Amino acid sequence: MTIHNLETENSILNQFISEIRDSAVQKDSMRFRKNIERIGEVLGCELSKTLEYTSKTVKTPLGTKDISVPDKELVLCAILRAGLPLHQGLLNYFDTAENAFISAYRDHAEDSDDFEVVVNYLASPSLHNKTLLLADPMLATGKTLENTLKAMKNHGEPKQIHIVSVIGSVEGVEYIKDVFPENTHLWIAAIDPKLSSKGYIIPGLGDSGDLSFGVKL
Repeated sequence: MTIHNLETENSILNQFISEIRDSAVQKDSMRFRKNIERIGEVLGCELSKTLEYTSKTVKTPLGTKDISVPDKELVLCAILRAGLPLHQGLLNYFDTAENAFISAYRDHAEDSDDFEVVVNYLASPSLHNKTLLLADPMLATGKTLENTLKAMKNHGEPKQIHIVSVIGSVEGVEYIKDVFPENTHLWIAAIDPKLSSKGYIIPGLGDSGDLSFGVKL
């Protein structure tokens, strides 16, 4: 797996990350969602540099111009519900891509520290020989991404996978390296050092889904 950790270089991305981490700014759920969306746009722009391109001749009012444009065999997959704002940021740039949605959530039995990742919904086009972009904002343990990959196997084998995350843990990143194909790329805005006993990223930012859409039961 190739890891692209954008926090190693200073950019405007730092501003968006600082705001989504800030417990005071987090109170504005609309701003939180917008910042996640903008992070998706930045990560998408960086990701686009590694895609395959084809030369296209464009006719202007005064002549023609050859321009390299990315191939369009892309599928964007949001892991519900937290992945929706990140998915939208990617979709703003890859607006011709096909879309997939998968529901994956943690099931803590009797509020214990142990949990299972449950997948109970998937809507996806064929992935055969396409480039798959998985949008999951919080890469904590890596088990959600692992179960997502398993659930999508019946939809065909993509030629390449790009995972797009906002914040991850060292443990989670190491875990998915052994789960995903070797030619997978991870695009991430920050990697934090550890997990809590319940598998949440520290210092992280809290529950991205709750901060975006409200606290769930």
